Amino acid sequence: MSQWKQIQQLEIRLLEHVDYLYDDNFPMDIRQGLASWIESQDWDTAVNDESMAAVMFTNLLSQLDRVRSQEQNFLQRHNMKIIQQQLQLKYTTNPAIMARVISTCLREERRILSSACTEEQGPLEKSLQNSVAFERQKNMDNRVGIIRGSVQLMDQAVKYIEDMQDDFDFRYKTLQSRESSDRNSETMKQEVTKLQEMLNRLDFKRKEILSKMDVVIKEIDDLVTSQLNPELQDWKRRQQIAAIGGPLLTGLDQLQSWFTLTAQSLFQIKRQLDKLGELVVKVTYESDPIPLQKPQMEERVKFLIYHLIKSSFVVEKQPCMPTHPQKPLIIKTGVQFTTKVRLLVKLPEVDYQLKVKTTFDKDLPPGRVSRQFFILTNNTKVMDIEDYSNGCLSVEFRHLQLKEKKYINGTKGSEGLLSVTEELHSLSFEACFTVQGLTIDLETCSLPLVVISNVSQLPGGWASVMWYNLLTDEPRNLAFFGNPPRANWSQLSEVLSWQFSTFAGRGLNKEQLTMLGEKLFGQHASCSDYQVSWSKFSKENIPGKPFSFWMWLDSILELIKKHLLPVWNENYIMGFVSKEMERALLKDREAGTFLLRFSESHLGGITFTWVEYSENGDAKFNSVEPYTKNRLSALPFADIIRDYKVISDGVIPENPLKFLYPNIPKDEAFGRLYNSQPSKFYPYISSTLIPISELRPNASTTPPSCQSPQPPMTPGEFDMLCFDLGDMNSP
Repeated sequence: MSQWKQIQQLEIRLLEHVDYLYDDNFPMDIRQGLASWIESQDWDTAVNDESMAAVMFTNLLSQLDRVRSQEQNFLQRHNMKIIQQQLQLKYTTNPAIMARVISTCLREERRILSSACTEEQGPLEKSLQNSVAFERQKNMDNRVGIIRGSVQLMDQAVKYIEDMQDDFDFRYKTLQSRESSDRNSETMKQEVTKLQEMLNRLDFKRKEILSKMDVVIKEIDDLVTSQLNPELQDWKRRQQIAAIGGPLLTGLDQLQSWFTLTAQSLFQIKRQLDKLGELVVKVTYESDPIPLQKPQMEERVKFLIYHLIKSSFVVEKQPCMPTHPQKPLIIKTGVQFTTKVRLLVKLPEVDYQLKVKTTFDKDLPPGRVSRQFFILTNNTKVMDIEDYSNGCLSVEFRHLQLKEKKYINGTKGSEGLLSVTEELHSLSFEACFTVQGLTIDLETCSLPLVVISNVSQLPGGWASVMWYNLLTDEPRNLAFFGNPPRANWSQLSEVLSWQFSTFAGRGLNKEQLTMLGEKLFGQHASCSDYQVSWSKFSKENIPGKPFSFWMWLDSILELIKKHLLPVWNENYIMGFVSKEMERALLKDREAGTFLLRFSESHLGGITFTWVEYSENGDAKFNSVEPYTKNRLSALPFADIIRDYKVISDGVIPENPLKFLYPNIPKDEAFGRLYNSQPSKFYPYISSTLIPISELRPNASTTPPSCQSPQPPMTPGEFDMLCFDLGDMNSP
């Protein structure tokens, strides 16, 4: 079943999350109309290959032409034409952006499907869902809308005061121009009385508008303090969680709308105060409220504008190497990385180009880290208005590169106690501009980075990134690993499951997480509230093994991603079951029943164990030597299961694997995964690699792992072995 068909069968709660994925950047109409074609393309690779992205973009437009020409409904054809034109405007100059959007949507769909397979959501995801509650957003929309409405009404009130003052000014000047002989007349007295009434009315209106302004300014101040800033902090926290595989990050466009509307209201109030200042120049009087109240109100408005714009300067995309898009915040020296900053306030005017400068480890105290770096490439760019993101100002640095500083004495300074992957760094962004006479200094920074010099350090670096972003919401705690806090297993296990859904398409179920917990704490530990130390997770070796828990788990992730995806996504790999548990599960099962689990003794290895019975009914368990990436590169795992043979006591080799646990016939489970493609080298006869093991004649009840040749045998080698065995067993 296609991924899109599975999505459509989800419950409404999960379909709401799917709805978040699709907007004008990638309309759901396209996902629906081109579902099969979209899922068959390699969008992940196209993200980092501009020429490939360009070809795929052209192909997508061609596919849309085909679907549109076959559409019978006139309205649908019209809508698809509009969508096609919009895509051409957005992505013709940079099709890699489209590839990134589609890749993200497909990955998040898989993650949503994965969460649907889990009985219940973890504590992190629940808290994140609560934080983006629709009711809270609705309340924000209402408050921002009320403020905008009040400010618009004040515009009308200021205009009314201006008209009233112009009328007063005209009558006053007319009265002054009269002859002195008329000033004591009854008519003149009536005019003076009327002017006094107009002045009293004008004074009342001035006090009234200033009072209304004061109320609105206080309302904006409260909105920013109590709701807008917390919403921004909540988005930043969700960005941290999304960076380590959590739910899709949404809400930035909504934040931009709130920030922009609030800023527009403040700019409008500032213009209204400026207008009131102009009116005072023309008409003023004793106890005039405008000169008394305007300066203080202006300062409050400027203060709010300044801090609103400063806080709206955010890192939209955290630093990430294009070669590892799913592992942000890890930078390798000499390798280009990208990042993007955005201003959430649409500015009415800027006096000059808004240049953004990026700096590495800005203001870091001397001796804080053992290694120091500088940005090798151009670190200054101009912010541009993006049409496809509602006209916001943003800038994307696509070709940043780090280089380590050289030291005169040949050393790198005082070596700290932290390893390379625990040493945190920061990327800062600065800008300065003037808007409506107000100079604003902008500064923001990325989340802490891990800098590596070798790809072998990538797993350790990713462990540090996960641990930091799981356990703290501080944006720049570079001393975090000086004394890292412990993690609750309930939250850590959720993050580990996200790694499998992100990199392997399907997360871990409750049973698999329980097995992992037992691997980490022992079988008798209560995993739910158990706390894990950083050292136990990533630094200490598993008892009796030369590697840590995370290195073991990361090697399994790599193995699945590169060699086991079809089998993993069919949910056929039990995975983390111990040897003791597998024997308990296979005991009393039909002979030839087998299960698949990851090796506990090898990094990145998978094995299978089957059960058979002796003449007296005793169960015997046989485990094949684990298959690692080197051997799986030669033969797909499903084909290994299909063709696997065992030689025992000179008996004709046979496949002992009959039923996938608990009782699924082998071919029924793996049949559609077998590689049955004909040979590409016609007219040569196709050949098959046969994995084979030899059981020793004097094997014990629970023999050691069956040794399998490396690489698997060709048919010719297999025939020669059978011939030799036949000679050995002959008289």
